[in-house]
Amino acid sequence: MIRTNRWPFLKRGCATSTLIAAMMLILAGCATQAPVPSDRYYRLQAVFSGEALAAPKFAGTFEIERFTADGLTAGRPIVYVEAGDPNQLREYNYHFWTQAPTIMLRDELVTYLRSAKVSVSIVVPEMRLDPAYVMTGRIRTLEQVLDSTNGTRLELEVAIRRIKDGKLLFLKSYAQETAQASPGVASAVDALNKSLNVIFSNLLQDLRTL
Repeated sequence: MIRTNRWPFLKRGCATSTLIAAMMLILAGCATQAPVPSDRYYRLQAVFSGEALAAPKFAGTFEIERFTADGLTAGRPIVYVEAGDPNQLREYNYHFWTQAPTIMLRDELVTYLRSAKVSVSIVVPEMRLDPAYVMTGRIRTLEQVLDSTNGTRLELEVAIRRIKDGKLLFLKSYAQETAQASPGVASAVDALNKSLNVIFSNLLQDLRTL
């Protein structure tokens, strides 16, 4: 005798109920997951607070080029290293600079040297003028250092050449380490801004004596 399922709808009903229950479990699991952190953006800023030069140090147009940097240092994600492994650089996932550091530092230096009246006219290459002098900058280090206290490292190299004869007038590196006031990325940015102000102030002092 051939047996047939007299109630096929029961199997279908059980299968549907099982599927619904599984989907509810998945949705419940999703609902309990922690929210994804929001992206945060930071700026590097230098504030001129000293005395401007009595007379411009450079006659003619003074151009500051976009800074250069290698690898991760040139990118927008904020970079950090662990003190026990200083050769391995890492990026934060949700913490970014508002602009690439190569542009941001150049623009801050333009504003800083304008305030100091280093030259009558301080410009960037995008203005397409014919400069008498060109300053170039290189970011060698821009990072947070994670250890028992946490801090930051910033190192810049700056050069000035005269266009008419290609003579190198100035070349110097500046490095500054600053401890953080508290843990976290925001405090690291504050420390880097302190370092930047020290470096720009030291650079200005050197330009005064050229």
